[in-house]
Amino acid sequence: MKSGFVSIIGRPNVGKSTLLNSLLEHKIAITSNVSGTTRNIIEGIYHEDGYQIIFVDTPGISKPLNKLGKVLNKQALSLTKDVDLVLLVVDIEAGIGKGDKFLMDSLFQNKIPVILVINKIDKVSNETLIMAINEYKDYNFSEIVPVSAKENDNVAHLIEVIKKYLKDNVKYYDDETITSSSLSFMAGEIVREKLLQNTEDEIPHSITCHAHHIEEKKDLIKISVDIIVDKPNIKKIIIGSGGEMIKKVGTLARKDLEEMLEKKVYLDLYVKVVEDWKDKERYLKELGFFDYE
Repeated sequence: MKSGFVSIIGRPNVGKSTLLNSLLEHKIAITSNVSGTTRNIIEGIYHEDGYQIIFVDTPGISKPLNKLGKVLNKQALSLTKDVDLVLLVVDIEAGIGKGDKFLMDSLFQNKIPVILVINKIDKVSNETLIMAINEYKDYNFSEIVPVSAKENDNVAHLIEVIKKYLKDNVKYYDDETITSSSLSFMAGEIVREKLLQNTEDEIPHSITCHAHHIEEKKDLIKISVDIIVDKPNIKKIIIGSGGEMIKKVGTLARKDLEEMLEKKVYLDLYVKVVEDWKDKERYLKELGFFDYE
């Protein structure tokens, strides 16, 4: 048995969560077109005969605009130190920016192998891809692997490359475990995903979701989720005319939860206004955002 821990890091909206889902062939991380979708540390476990890889999906690193942004940057960078390998994911169309260079400087100081994963290659020509690879060769990456996480292109090859860097001989999780995230966390994230997908133009960064009650029965799970917003007008948008929007979000989230849990789900959604919650340390801790040193 060869095993190890692999961090997935990068700027917002480069496709880290999509890559994690593709690597595992299971959806455990929410995705949307909104930058900064991932706000928590999510572990996904890849299983294969003789191998176990614990992937750690991290929030996208960007210039922080509030306390939440600072906490998320600390979370992401803290998870590049005590791992066996780091995957730095970049968007091939975005090129090398200041944010990428900042990340590279931080990562190379840790003396942990870094694989550059050039994502979204389905959007460019082969000539553009070759130019990008040559451009990144000037940096001290252990490997450069181009992929399309969305199309699952070259992801299997990335797994084979990762295997070379696994150092442990320990089986950390049983074969049935694909994520270390709790049911309450997953429920809140799925509700947030549906909100982002259906109201993304109006409320991309104004919400968070927290499952505060779960009751499991033999064939039914009852879940209550608080949708926390920072302004009363955002609450009105989420509820929608005659409750239409919140009913739609609840239906979509319940469907995903039932597929994941293979049980009937009764889902209750509540919308609460907490002004400036992203700058209030007490709420950040209650919602699972911890200040990493």
